[in-house]
Amino acid sequence: MSLIQFPDPREAYADIVVIGGALTAENLLRAYRRGIFPWPIEGWPLTWFCPEERAILEFKDLHVPRSLRQIRRREPFHFTIDRDFPAVIRHCAQIERRDEAGTWITPQMIRAYGELHRAGHAHSVEVWAGDQLVGGLYGVDAGGAFAGESMFYLRPSASKLALLHLIDYLQSRGAQWLDVQVMTPHMAALGAQAIPRDEFLDKLAATQARGLKLFEDVADVEFKKKCEPRMDTNWHE
Repeated sequence: MSLIQFPDPREAYADIVVIGGALTAENLLRAYRRGIFPWPIEGWPLTWFCPEERAILEFKDLHVPRSLRQIRRREPFHFTIDRDFPAVIRHCAQIERRDEAGTWITPQMIRAYGELHRAGHAHSVEVWAGDQLVGGLYGVDAGGAFAGESMFYLRPSASKLALLHLIDYLQSRGAQWLDVQVMTPHMAALGAQAIPRDEFLDKLAATQARGLKLFEDVADVEFKKKCEPRMDTNWHE
């Protein structure tokens, strides 16, 4: 196995930190714990990013629009964690997205993140209507800080509700923020903000030092019910 020697992202001159290297579960975990993530560019060797401006969502700043709160009350969905990671990432790869041709979630990415999931570091949220999977998201536990990767929906707003469910769950485990990597209009509307890379890396290190166990004994946590709306409270959708 070829381990990538990831440099300190603070020393990078631009968003791309490393070009090339093996896409393995071990390299993924080492990257995320350093604030780095892969983002394939067609025609290039694999590129690994730590953007100079990083999008995060502080849970204290979360704004849930009234329309989404109403949908959350009305929709009879139920939610699970890690019930069907393979299906979630496949749907994320297949979904058509505005202003995008093709997908960056390649078969190699699906295989590597699947290995990372089986190792206990990549996780999914599923949204169900009866026994039908209608939405979800996945991401990586970077040592107590969750990095969101992608989400999808087959029913209107299902991915947004998956995100709210994830936030409720992470807060129940002591987390205070979410790494959304790159700003999107949807995440900005929910209260996400872009911070400088050095500030993000300091925040990541401080969070990792807390030693949070975000998904330990997740099977024993009853988060399969429909979430109650919280009045106080894309990435790549």
